[in-house]
Amino acid sequence: MSNKSDRLSITPITHRLPTICSVLSLLFILSVLTALAIGPSSINLGDIFSLIGGSGPTDPTTSTILLKIRLPRVILAAVVGATLSLGGMVFQALLRNPLAEPYILGISGGSAVGAISGILLGISFFPGVTLLSFLGSMLTLGAVLVLSGGHSSTRKDSLLLGGVMMNAFCGAFIMFLISISQGSKVQQIIYWLMGDLSMSSSSDLYLLLLCLPCFVVILVLARPLNIILTGRDAAISMGVNVRLISTILLVTTSMMVSLVVCQSGLIGFVGLLIPHLFRMFLGADHRLLGPSCILGGGSFLVLCDLLARTLPEHGEMPVGIITALIGAPLFIFLLWRARR
Repeated sequence: MSNKSDRLSITPITHRLPTICSVLSLLFILSVLTALAIGPSSINLGDIFSLIGGSGPTDPTTSTILLKIRLPRVILAAVVGATLSLGGMVFQALLRNPLAEPYILGISGGSAVGAISGILLGISFFPGVTLLSFLGSMLTLGAVLVLSGGHSSTRKDSLLLGGVMMNAFCGAFIMFLISISQGSKVQQIIYWLMGDLSMSSSSDLYLLLLCLPCFVVILVLARPLNIILTGRDAAISMGVNVRLISTILLVTTSMMVSLVVCQSGLIGFVGLLIPHLFRMFLGADHRLLGPSCILGGGSFLVLCDLLARTLPEHGEMPVGIITALIGAPLFIFLLWRARR
């Protein structure tokens, strides 16, 4: 088993990566164009391509809908989906648990406590909720890492248990904050907890640029991550600093997830379903899984958000409801299929 994994980590993937990335890139482009075109006011592809080309549509209303409403929301959905999916891949690999996702280490709970505190304090302006959400997730991760210190053989289980307990504590604290909130802010908090992209604006998107360096770090460390999965002793013998690589991946993933959570709220099943799905069909090579999760996760959440804003006859629903309605049955089916 170890020898097979060793070969996997050093086998060239140039014959598969371009094909898979091309297919997923095409799917991503189609998802984005569909999300831009469909809505209460339908927009034809000609206007979209004219806008992308720089000339822009003649109708100022169409231009406003595309630039001020739909495009920022589509970009946010794509980045959030890609981040949660890539984060789920990292956590599932490091914890060697297919049920792990970005929330398993308490990141969602810490982010939620920080963001809700910002909402209650009325500091929604930058840095406001963003900074408090990030600080909350980092403090939670730090607490989990301290609690999991000790023998390396028990570190994986300690991370899981520590994350579950910190999430439980943060959940109780969130209920406390909601109970003391004024009525005008309760609905805003509840929508945030369900995952909501409707508050996106072009002025907030520059924060998401901070996710791109995190993507690069994870993709660069994909090969060492493959080697770590062969076993600690084998990885050390091949010159991989297991503790350093694992810490970098944990901190990097936590940072990028907290950045998108403070913008979108808590969106479940993306980080659980997408990496698990690609691992089943593409294998365990993270040099291939990384780009696939970025493109696949982005496409998935863009389409889920399209359903969230078009299915209700009046208004829209939080996208977290759609991801749960789609993700839970599909994940159950994949588990059933894997056991046959």
